[in-house]
Amino acid sequence: MMALPFAIKVENLSKRYELGARAPSQQTLRDALVETARRFNPFAPSGVRRQPVDELWALDQVNFELQPGEVVGVIGRNGAGKSTLLKILSRITEPTSGRVEIYGRVGSLLEVGAGFHPELSGRENIFLNGAVLGMRRAEIAQRFDEIVAFAEVERFIDTPVKRYSSGMYLRLAFAVAAHLEPEILVVDEVLAVGDAAFQQKCLNKMGAVARQGRTVLFVSHNLAAVRHLCQRGITLGAGKVVFDGPAGEAVRNYLAGSEAAAHRMSDSLSLTNAQSNSQQRFEVTKVEVLDENGHVRRSLATGDYARFRIEWRADEVVEKAGVELGIHTLEGVPVIHYSTRPVSVVDVRFEPGRNVIECEFPNFPLAAGRYYLAVGLTRPMIEWLYRDDQFALITVDPGDVFNSGMPLTTTRALVATPHRWLAAESCAATATQR
Repeated sequence: MMALPFAIKVENLSKRYELGARAPSQQTLRDALVETARRFNPFAPSGVRRQPVDELWALDQVNFELQPGEVVGVIGRNGAGKSTLLKILSRITEPTSGRVEIYGRVGSLLEVGAGFHPELSGRENIFLNGAVLGMRRAEIAQRFDEIVAFAEVERFIDTPVKRYSSGMYLRLAFAVAAHLEPEILVVDEVLAVGDAAFQQKCLNKMGAVARQGRTVLFVSHNLAAVRHLCQRGITLGAGKVVFDGPAGEAVRNYLAGSEAAAHRMSDSLSLTNAQSNSQQRFEVTKVEVLDENGHVRRSLATGDYARFRIEWRADEVVEKAGVELGIHTLEGVPVIHYSTRPVSVVDVRFEPGRNVIECEFPNFPLAAGRYYLAVGLTRPMIEWLYRDDQFALITVDPGDVFNSGMPLTTTRALVATPHRWLAAESCAATATQR
């Protein structure tokens, strides 16, 4: 069997978006005729000429090559071009210029349940996704039981997936993408939705896929997972490749750049969106950390009272929506990640315009150190409407929560929780009482 020259080859890949431009499909025949007449009329007054539109180059002259069996992590801040790259590789979006060559079938997990038909059952969606990959029905049937067992949805396999919980949806989506044996597996940041046990299960499965000689392209803000799983890291910044090399070195360079960018912090814990984009239909605009009196805190220490007020803008009503608040280490490991849904069962209704919600910590539990504040907005079935895992960098000051004279820092632990020690005689007394 002839060895493949590469799995993926990307040459001068660029993707341009016009911000505020009207989509061609929305243009009427009258609009087209008027615009054509204006273009060919040299005497047309300047006031009726087409206004220039803002351009965004989501990708700009990107080049790299992946060999068969490579496991490559793609990292970068929100807006760096990671998702656009994966959508082009998965043939969801067309590039503006450049070319991509791919040897083999691509299995993609870019959004939870992307490619699932809500009216079809889990069983039917498995066969549908396999057919999209170009697999024969017999091949899909051969792997069917393994997919269902991994997803843990045996009881509901013949239920329409629109009735699945978000966790069931996620498990089945990943199981299908990973088990139908594409030569290339493309996975976006969807694993952060699942619980810790499921995330580990997925990481183990991707490791097994890699050991079978298949190519894995993995996008994640969890830099520890990238360093553990990947041999190579590609860092994107403003649509360009800014680093391509060993995964550990990619992570170190990325963290160094993030630290340098962190000086945009204000002198109080009123944190505004530094990358605000009015074109987005949903967007978190501000996060403020308040004290007991509702005033914005100037600093935050371990054990302090803290109330995180999240403000966001919505363009439409969303029922039973979700708001996410997370605090992650600089390597992207979630230490705290709460949500109104599904972690808590709090009904939130998005209204057009400004929206506000607060999350209260009577005793802020994190040890002294620097962390990323993560925020997100979702609709039912964990469809991300907005997400930024690096909304702002916050510093937690030392707090002597145990009255020991030794404040807790990240060199010892990350979380300070209430606890007590029992002396030997107390342990003996407790045992006697039993």
